[in-house]
Parts: sequence; structure tokens; C-alpha cells
Amino acid sequence: MSTILEKISAIEAEMARTQKNKATALHLGLLKARLAKLRRELITPKGGGGATGEGFDVAKTGDARIGFVGFPSVGKSTLLSNLAGVYSEVAAYEFTTLTTVPGCIKYKGAKIQLLDLPGIIEGAKDGKGRGRQVIAVARTCSLVFIVLDVLKPLQHKKLLEHELEGFGLRLNKQPPNIHFRKKDKGGINLNTTCPQSELDIEAVKTILSEYKIHNADITLRYDATSDDLIDVIEGNRIYVPCIYLLNKIDQISIEELDVIYKIPHCVPISAHHKWNFDDLLEKMWEYLKLIRIYTKPKGQLPDYNAPVVLHADRTSIEDFCNKLHRSIVKEFKYALVWGSSVKHQPQKVGIEHVLADEDVVQIVKKV
Repeated sequence: MSTILEKISAIEAEMARTQKNKATALHLGLLKARLAKLRRELITPKGGGGATGEGFDVAKTGDARIGFVGFPSVGKSTLLSNLAGVYSEVAAYEFTTLTTVPGCIKYKGAKIQLLDLPGIIEGAKDGKGRGRQVIAVARTCSLVFIVLDVLKPLQHKKLLEHELEGFGLRLNKQPPNIHFRKKDKGGINLNTTCPQSELDIEAVKTILSEYKIHNADITLRYDATSDDLIDVIEGNRIYVPCIYLLNKIDQISIEELDVIYKIPHCVPISAHHKWNFDDLLEKMWEYLKLIRIYTKPKGQLPDYNAPVVLHADRTSIEDFCNKLHRSIVKEFKYALVWGSSVKHQPQKVGIEHVLADEDVVQIVKKV
């Protein structure tokens, strides 16, 4: 493992001392590709599966999963205790939490699992201080809360982002709009739909040759960087929404708080005094992009207490049926829908119909 780490630090040192200009763009692209390959080897070592971490991965429950990531002693455990009512050991020294502590909250009818992860330190992506297991759990979350201490410098935010990005997590980003397809013969075929400032056919060939790919179709639909291309080739990147929680706001002035509120994707809170939790939960709901669908049995009133929660990307009647039970789709005849996704109340719809938040659905099966 140390040899991989040595190779990574050697490449990072070379990248740091290389000037960035058009002449060195090819060389830098090659180094980035090598770095990405080494990082992937770190995440999934060659050979058989390694020993499992002690109590790190927790069974997934509820409709969404949120992980708390941060340096030690920023208030992650206090936040979990006060949000979910679960006791996670709290003390004034660092590394109090040593394994994942799960909690669960109900918000707007959805069950949301909260995971208090152990604190990570600089160099976590290279395996320091259990960092790899912590970030591996963060990869399975639908939303990441990065907990920061307001009194410590914002440099910590950069460090945490760097650690997570080194492990294949992309925070608050969309997947690159790049089409990439390997083929058996025909060389590298590059199509661009707009002018490119960084990538040309030479740069693309250099990066692909590092991956031993010599035949592929690539379409760049926006001004892409070499990092974006590497992300697409690697294919193991996870795009997660992220909210920065600035904790301990009880120790700063109102003027400083006004400045903090202007930072994007940011919510200032005080975990100890339970300040601004409503704002945090509202923002959490917005970033999770969940929608609630109420069921209506025939001849009865809709059940508003237990909605079926779907993700905003998958909201057709078919997804709704699968969430209830796999066998319903086979017997499905039509559905009656009340709500904002239809013109008439109720309206008869087919299995392709896309539902909106807080619709009421009654499913009619084949006889």
C-alpha cells in the first residue's frame, strides 16, 4: 500500500511544480489520469476482499440516508442526539465516536436515516485514521452533511472537500454531459458540440492511452475539463448533494452570522442549543428531492399519515407500484389520480403517468 501512496505523493508533487499552460496541458492530463487510476487502486485494492470494518456499515433503512462528515469535535454527535433523540457519546475530547451511530427521524411523513460517522482527519482518502471506511459509508448516502466549526477557518471546508473528492465523491455537481462508448476498432472519434478550451483530440488520446483505450466514441456537449473526462472513464464517481452545517453559532456575533448566511449550500446552526433546526430540516428536504404520494383504498378516505415516498427522478405510476409491491405491476389495469399532476379530479391514467408531490392515487387491478 505504501508504494501506491508514494506514487500518489510523487505525482502530486510533480503536478504542483508543473506550470499550467497550453504546452503542459497534455502532460498534466496524463498525470491526472495516472493519479485517478492509483486512487481507484487505493479504494478497491487488487486481490480478494479485505477484512470488514468493525461495525462501520449500517443496514439501510427508511426512504433516504444522510451521513454527517466532519473533523473530530465539531458537534456531529450532539447534532444527532438532538435531531434524532439517539444517544451518541459526546465528550470534550476528539475521536469520541469510533464507529457509525445510526439514528432515524420522521419528517413530512418520510423516514430519514441519519448516520453519525467518526471524525476524519487530513489524509483520510489515503487510509489515515479509518478515513477510508468513513468515506466509503458516506458514498452510500443520499445526502451528505459536512459539519464545520464556525470558529475554525473555512480552510477546513476545502480540506474535507479534497478528501471526499479524492475518494470519488462529487459534491453538489451534476454528472458530466459527456458521451463515452468503447468499441472494437476504428480509433478515437471525438465530436464536440461547442468550442473546447482545454480538451482537443491529442489531449483526449493521451488520457485514453493511459487507460489502454485506443478505440472509442466521445462526444463533448459542453466546455469540458480533463478531470470531467477522467470521471466519465472511471465510471465509479458518485454525485451527492451536500449541505454545509456551520455549528456553534452561539459563539459568534450577529454581523458574522449575516455574512455566513450568504455562503451557498450553507446552514448555520447550534447543535447544543437546537437553534435553526427548522431551517436545516427544510433545506434537507429540498436537497433530498423526495415526493410524497398518498394511497386511497376503494371507497375509503386517503391515508394521509403514511405516504409512499419516491425520489424526484423516479415518480411514474410504475415506480409507485414497485415501491408498494413488485406483483402489482403485473395486475395493473389503470389508476385514478387526484392532485396537481392531472387536469381532472380524479383522472384515469396509465402506468407511464408521472406523479407530483402530494398526489392521491387509487390503483385498479385486472379482475
